[in-house]
Amino acid sequence: MRLLVSVTDADEARLAVAGGVDVVDVKNPAEGSLGAPVPAVIEAVRAVVPPGRPVSVAIGDMPHLPGTAALAAAGAARCGADYVKVGLWGSSTEEEAVALLGAVREAAGDGAAVIAAAYADAERARGLPPQSLVAAARRSGVTGCLLDTAVKDGRGLFEWLAGEELAALVAEAHGAGLEVALAGALRAEDLPAVRATGADIAGVRSAACRDGRRTAPLDPARIRRLRALCATPIRDATPDERTELEALQLRGSRAR
Repeated sequence: MRLLVSVTDADEARLAVAGGVDVVDVKNPAEGSLGAPVPAVIEAVRAVVPPGRPVSVAIGDMPHLPGTAALAAAGAARCGADYVKVGLWGSSTEEEAVALLGAVREAAGDGAAVIAAAYADAERARGLPPQSLVAAARRSGVTGCLLDTAVKDGRGLFEWLAGEELAALVAEAHGAGLEVALAGALRAEDLPAVRATGADIAGVRSAACRDGRRTAPLDPARIRRLRALCATPIRDATPDERTELEALQLRGSRAR
């Protein structure tokens, strides 16, 4: 499982790279869960991220405006995004989501892969129900799915969906040939459970920041530890790593 860390500018991107992150994700939290950065920020981040290291870009918690979404996707791709993430905030039905995602995919072209994002807490936020995410992504021909949380109030992914439900969603997506990323206030102790779902990518922000506060500076040492938790199955860990992983799994299960 790969580690994605969200950054807000080039300085944070450098810290994420120093920590060995697999995917550098650019977004503007001031504009929402998947808030869009300005083009200059995307270009600056792409300039400091080594070639071959993917950069993903959020283009917003998008209202159901396919033309607006397409224009944003084209801009992100031309600024250097490898992945374009679109939050299905205003597309409340599968048909609407397919229409919007199709417009985004066409606009991104061959330059960037499109990731359809839905919200685990859709019951308290507008948007596509998580249960419709895979079907909409498959029908629109995009590359993958992201399940995140819309409201950043400390309630994480596992407070909205159980591990078994997430594993079923991941299996459905893989059966359709789609990549899957899971995010939403994930902590270090959640990562073994995320990996157990079969997800391809775990996305974090707060867990990678000093003191675990999403507004604090990124901490490369924390990122290295998170990446190790993503990449090291318990069966392959050293005795010390195995002890830590098992302790984190226990803490995570108790918290849930």
